[in-house]
Amino acid sequence: MKLSLPLIIGLLTLLSGCASVPPTNVHQPMTARPQPRNDLATNNGGIFMQTASRPLFEDRRARFVGDTIVVNIVENTQASIKGNTSAEKTGAINASVTALAGVPGKSFQGLNAQTSSSNTFDGKGESGSSNVFTGTMTATVIEVLPNGNLLVSGEKQVAIGQGQEFVRVSGVVNPYMITAANAVNSSQMADARIEYKSSGIINEAQVMGWLARFFLTFIPF
Repeated sequence: MKLSLPLIIGLLTLLSGCASVPPTNVHQPMTARPQPRNDLATNNGGIFMQTASRPLFEDRRARFVGDTIVVNIVENTQASIKGNTSAEKTGAINASVTALAGVPGKSFQGLNAQTSSSNTFDGKGESGSSNVFTGTMTATVIEVLPNGNLLVSGEKQVAIGQGQEFVRVSGVVNPYMITAANAVNSSQMADARIEYKSSGIINEAQVMGWLARFFLTFIPF
């Protein structure tokens, strides 16, 4: 099967215009449906409904697979490192021949020899990093671990103009850390994975083309 040049150009244009979804490292799946319950009543009352029943004194905090929970993303990390190394070494040698008596080689009389060396090293290094990420999103319980902890995961997509933003979060939540408002901070999640990625024209403009990356791999300078 042969493809004409206009068809190839059209396919490349179509592929370049499609916005790709950035890859993710959060726990999968990013949502889950509630598990069906087998204890359904044959006849429900006017107020009590067995399919949506919970204990009388139980709040609305997430407990089961499919329940939603609000995640407050509060990430503020700062790290800095600074090193300073200094070393110095100095040496000197001085020798002279003043007089030679009874031995040949008087031509060396009055010879002076002097040498010195100096070695100095001074090295400094400094590195710093600061990251701030705040926001709020809702995740879904995708698994209830044997010890009662909840594995939550969720994604939020926001399309603005020609660009699309993806906010993803996942992690293990201790039910005792969930507030009465059914919310938990990201700093209280174990194995937390938080992502903020985007796709679109602006994001593609910041990425080097694949052909340039190919040649950059083999250029030795």
